[in-house]
Amino acid sequence: MASVVRNIYWLYRELGLKSLRDTGPDGWLIILTRSTRMLAYGTNSLILALFFSALEFSDFHIGLFMTLTLLGDMLLSLLLTLVADRVGRRRVLFLGSFLMVLSGVAFAIFENFWILLLAAVVGVISATGSDFGPFRAIEESTISHLTSPATRADVLAWYVTTASLGSAIGTEISGRVVDSLQKKSGWTLIDAYHGVFWIYTGTGALNMVLTLFLSAKCESNVKEILKTTEEADVLLNGSSTISQEDESEEPAPPRTEVSKTGSRRYFARISRETRSTMYKLWFLFIIDTLADGMVGYSLTVYYMDQKFTLSKSTLGDITSISYFLSSCFTVAAGPLSRRLGLINTMVFTHLPSSAAVLLFPAPSGIFFTVALFFLRTSLNNMDQAPRAAFIAAVVKPEERTAVMGITSMVKTLAATAGPTITGLLAGNGQFWIAFVVAGALRICYDLGLFIMFINMKLYQHEDDDTGKEHGHPRANSSSTELEECNLDVQ
Repeated sequence: MASVVRNIYWLYRELGLKSLRDTGPDGWLIILTRSTRMLAYGTNSLILALFFSALEFSDFHIGLFMTLTLLGDMLLSLLLTLVADRVGRRRVLFLGSFLMVLSGVAFAIFENFWILLLAAVVGVISATGSDFGPFRAIEESTISHLTSPATRADVLAWYVTTASLGSAIGTEISGRVVDSLQKKSGWTLIDAYHGVFWIYTGTGALNMVLTLFLSAKCESNVKEILKTTEEADVLLNGSSTISQEDESEEPAPPRTEVSKTGSRRYFARISRETRSTMYKLWFLFIIDTLADGMVGYSLTVYYMDQKFTLSKSTLGDITSISYFLSSCFTVAAGPLSRRLGLINTMVFTHLPSSAAVLLFPAPSGIFFTVALFFLRTSLNNMDQAPRAAFIAAVVKPEERTAVMGITSMVKTLAATAGPTITGLLAGNGQFWIAFVVAGALRICYDLGLFIMFINMKLYQHEDDDTGKEHGHPRANSSSTELEECNLDVQ
């Protein structure tokens, strides 16, 4: 019995469940909001291109719509992430959820191309099924803020895993709902698509509620919030909750957030040291995301529908299974990161997925085509948690939200060109070329990442107890190195 308990506890720690528990309710709520949002994106990714095709929009207009939507997401994400730490992360997440509701209502009611485009650009709609909106950068920065280097990769792995589960559920629901509504008397295929967008609206409203339960611990300036509370107590009650020991300490240095003119600095600044590292990363992300934009899940589903003429429920089943497989594999990203290192995990899991994209048009039958799609999606998200952990490990904590926001902007900007290129190719009967080019670009990204960052030192900007004492593990640290670091932190 003792052996069984030990094995269960080992599995509990190995899968990152202990790290997840130690993060606390705020981390759980962030993961839950991401899961419900990706459920909405999953319903969206299956039908968006099909919805526009049913409205008789040309392939060029479909690609143009996705490109302009990604541009809108980019601008919104950049603005909100640069001010999130000053305005408040919880407020920004609430605002993003509200915009998501507005977009969902517009798609559930209207059919005019320009109205839908305006709703997608101004609001939050997922054109590709991916999370390019203003949420992810803020959430990843908040999770990095709530965790230590010892637990960060595990928690981020669950953040990605549950998101894949949400996408799987969303695509399954979407296909079933469309087929079910279409069979009802008086319902057309377009009416059924409109019905699915009400699900999108509902999940946005749910996320608005969930963000209200996040605590002040999620904010980057939580210490300033607590200090402000103590100062208010002095003014109102004539007493202070600050201990005598704290009062004897030297006065705090002047706050740097106020400029010489007295105005607050609402926009974050990025240090030269951080920029020198991120420029190389951003260049590689441009290559990778351009490829992903060319063959996003919506366009991939559209390609399979054109090539094999499958029912919507079958397409939903295929996509749902692929997301479920992604969840099963992504949960292993945390343990792999501890053993292989962050960069090795990113490269060795992403490279086979890139090869699957390259070979995707080759099979003439549905079986091998779906097999390659499953291989792509199963491994595609395993690099996300170590990637976020890697960025958090090489930039200063106070710069994380801004850096992750700019990273999201750079990736979104690169992705905007992808759908338009694919739309032009599809319009000329060369849809398959998009997958070949995208696969080759993704392989270049993987090799470049390995060459440039394999020996990068990590955690140089963490607190003393999580960085300096552990000799700054490298990006390819061995299992022994990382485990020793983790044990010291704990």
